Amino acid sequence: MNDETKKLYELKAEIIQAVAHPIRLAIIEYLVDGEQCVCDIIEHVGAQRSNVSRHLSVMLRSGVVESRKDGLKMIYSLKTPCIVNFLGCIEDVLKERMLTQAKLLETLG
Repeated sequence: MNDETKKLYELKAEIIQAVAHPIRLAIIEYLVDGEQCVCDIIEHVGAQRSNVSRHLSVMLRSGVVESRKDGLKMIYSLKTPCIVNFLGCIEDVLKERMLTQAKLLETLG
């Protein structure tokens, strides 16, 4: 593998790491319907403001979400809505894994 390919994999891994937390996944799925105020995001995920802000900051740096100010409110939206397709693929993997495990359990009797 050459250095450019290696760097590309590292960059992809950074983005995957940026969404790899249950609160971040919940935020992403909440933002599918459009931009939301941070106050609504906090209420939706049921976490402390500082915790949600930290998670949003990670996703901002990675380019998954973007923000804008509306008066005193901070509004967030998905910068790359295609990330939802990736999450759908993960759900498919989970379903397949569950089916495989169910079949294995059936063979046990």
